[in-house]
Amino acid sequence: MSQKTGTFNSLNATNASTYPVPPFAQQKQPFPGLASEMQPRPDHGETSYQGSGRLSGRRALITGGDSGIGRAVAIAFAREGADVAINYLPDEEQDAREVVELIRQAGRKAVAIPGDITDEAFCQRLVSQAVEQLGGLDLLVNNAGRQQFRESILDLSTEDFDATFKTNVYAMFWITKAAVPHLPAGASVINTSSVQAFKPSEILLDYAQTKAAIVAFTKSLAKQLGPQGIRVNAVAPGPYWTALQVCGGQPQSKVEEFGASAPLGRPGQPAEIAPLYVTLAAAENSYTSGQVWCSDGGTGTL
Repeated sequence: MSQKTGTFNSLNATNASTYPVPPFAQQKQPFPGLASEMQPRPDHGETSYQGSGRLSGRRALITGGDSGIGRAVAIAFAREGADVAINYLPDEEQDAREVVELIRQAGRKAVAIPGDITDEAFCQRLVSQAVEQLGGLDLLVNNAGRQQFRESILDLSTEDFDATFKTNVYAMFWITKAAVPHLPAGASVINTSSVQAFKPSEILLDYAQTKAAIVAFTKSLAKQLGPQGIRVNAVAPGPYWTALQVCGGQPQSKVEEFGASAPLGRPGQPAEIAPLYVTLAAAENSYTSGQVWCSDGGTGTL
């Protein structure tokens, strides 16, 4: 893509050819995990993303904005000219502080709203606080997710199943429902699905179901909100190197070889997928809605 789009520059191209490849060191963190503790540390575009004003004056709320894909999107949105509110769990405060500083360094307003999105009342407060502190809302990115592998359905407890659906599906519903009355024509909702929605792994039974639900939610809501001029799309990541993987999302044996089976031979870095979110948020894509865009390192899932 050209530099005019604000997505890639020569430094990005260099990074893409030198990003780390497996095998990776064994590493396990308690849930929800911190990007700052990962080895190698993920690239969220901290030094490479250059904006070009594609989101000037927009106001965005991003869940899971402390690390991983959400962090990369927050950095990209800010450097494209948007003010950004991020939500995250209190245990992720260390990573969140870094993101807030990066948003401010981009010259944009940063709003940090910690809290647990599995609680409906908090989801409603999250949206109202974001709207109040940003002065409105134009972009909503439902990105926060829970992924905990289980080898067998016999090991998958009702509590685990419920927690995954509450985080990945219920919270998306609650937050979007609260946000819609504040979204003007031209607003954009972007949900994070996964290739797991289309090619589910045997050890991610509950997670894969939630990601399939997100696809249906996206396509249905796009039809519902289209007459209001509000677009709804989703991104379906493949293997991306994020804290989600090292805090129970994958067995250690798979963490060591994570992304090796992709045609590009490595996992994606969050910085490599943030441009998709920018493109879906940008006004020049005003006829794109109800779509699911995949980025999986060449597997061709979609």
